[in-house]
Amino acid sequence: MQVIGRTPHPSALSARRRARELDALADAGEIDVLVIGGGITGVGVALDAASRGLRTVLVEKHDLAHGTSRFSSKLVHGGLRYLASGQIGIAHESAAERHILLTRTAPHLTRALAQVVPLYAPGAAGRGALVGAGYGLGDGLRRFVGTPGAVLRTPGPIGPGETLRLVPAVRADALRGGVRGWDGQLIDDARLVTAVARTAAGYGASVLTRVEALSADGAGAVLRDRVSGATVTVQARAVVSAAGVWAGALDPDVRLRPSRGTHLVVSTELLGGSDASLTVPVPGSSSRFVFTLPAVHGRTYIGLTDVPADGPLPDVAEATDSEIDTLLDVVNTVLARPLQRSDVLATFAGLRPLLAGASDGDDTSDLSRRHTIIESASGLLSVVGGKLTTYRRMAEDAVDAVIRRDPGLPSRPSPTRTLPLVGAWPRARLGELVAPPRLLRRYGAEAPFLAALPDGPGGACGVTAHELHWGVAVEGALTVDDLLDRRTRLGLVATDRDASTDAAAAAFERAGIVPLEL
Repeated sequence: MQVIGRTPHPSALSARRRARELDALADAGEIDVLVIGGGITGVGVALDAASRGLRTVLVEKHDLAHGTSRFSSKLVHGGLRYLASGQIGIAHESAAERHILLTRTAPHLTRALAQVVPLYAPGAAGRGALVGAGYGLGDGLRRFVGTPGAVLRTPGPIGPGETLRLVPAVRADALRGGVRGWDGQLIDDARLVTAVARTAAGYGASVLTRVEALSADGAGAVLRDRVSGATVTVQARAVVSAAGVWAGALDPDVRLRPSRGTHLVVSTELLGGSDASLTVPVPGSSSRFVFTLPAVHGRTYIGLTDVPADGPLPDVAEATDSEIDTLLDVVNTVLARPLQRSDVLATFAGLRPLLAGASDGDDTSDLSRRHTIIESASGLLSVVGGKLTTYRRMAEDAVDAVIRRDPGLPSRPSPTRTLPLVGAWPRARLGELVAPPRLLRRYGAEAPFLAALPDGPGGACGVTAHELHWGVAVEGALTVDDLLDRRTRLGLVATDRDASTDAAAAAFERAGIVPLEL
């Protein structure tokens, strides 16, 4: 069996590898690129730089995907919303990057997701024509960037019976049918971050979590190991900040207008077990929707809001009561059995690092999702704006900026457009691999190796001992929270966390690693 996502060096992250590479950093001399931030943008920059042969170190204050990157809608957007608002370039970039993720770099972590807009009388025909036209434009982009119909099907109208089959929780009275479109969905956004980080490590990058940048400029940074408290000064030919909404703490020249996107977590059973996305127009708007997103562990997410995140920025954002009520009110306009606050198992919220508009009074939903590279007076490069779908392009642009500024660095083009992530395997060929279906869906070509690990106590929602062990031994989890919150997502719902804590601790014991207690 050939593993498509094979890397030239070992890709496993672990506590032992972290300690070894952190010790070596003090005597490393000048490195080529230091990346600050372990979200999707930061790990993307690390992979791009390392795959071009640059000596690369990434540091993250907390854990991989600790901030915004684990709190997305898990969609790989094709850019339809941006197309509707006239942002043609961003829409095209989104569709192109979606194509790369679905067909080349991460087919094992992505899938096609049906999006169903139910149509009710009166006004069903007009609403259907408007939604259908939008999906048609998005499908044109899909064709233009070369995504085949076998990967994302052509959108179109569907009858009442098919609508109820796909989204059975909607009310049947006055239902005239629906419109079905298609987009990409991530199995898990935190898993994508971890896969990119491990691939970067497989190309020679040092990926160091629990290491904080106390200060930084264009020539290096002072770092502190949050485990031991020791500090080290690192010299680098370039320093790239990928700190998201927290970028201003390192570079006051960065001006952002963060917005908060909130999701609710409910049982998929309450939505009839649907594996499609129920897409509900926001009353009074022709371009805003609330949608349901089938997720892991028998849960469905309902999102999302787009409101200004004013004031001090927390490490982890929280949903507000008004946002919860808004999401429930919108989705309940089409449900036969309205959802209650008591049905909400959990909530999560992410902070988007949007570029500030011309006026601080601009609505965050109207601010551009474009990204840019800002060079401060000190020479620090900050990657800001953008979104998860286009992380690879953001990273490529950042490393291009590094190379343009330093002619002494090798001027190699980025290979990441065709570089598969660890575990990459075509979803249509997963049946060729010998492993349980659950593991194949989440780990791709690495599933057989995962399944061969020693068995033991598993967590809630069917999470196996193999998954917990893999998170510690291969994916760099250093604490029980790392394992539950970001490697398996069991920490999202309090009852799942409580039922899985002992199994997570046992996984560290099987791996021969003592979990940190920070």
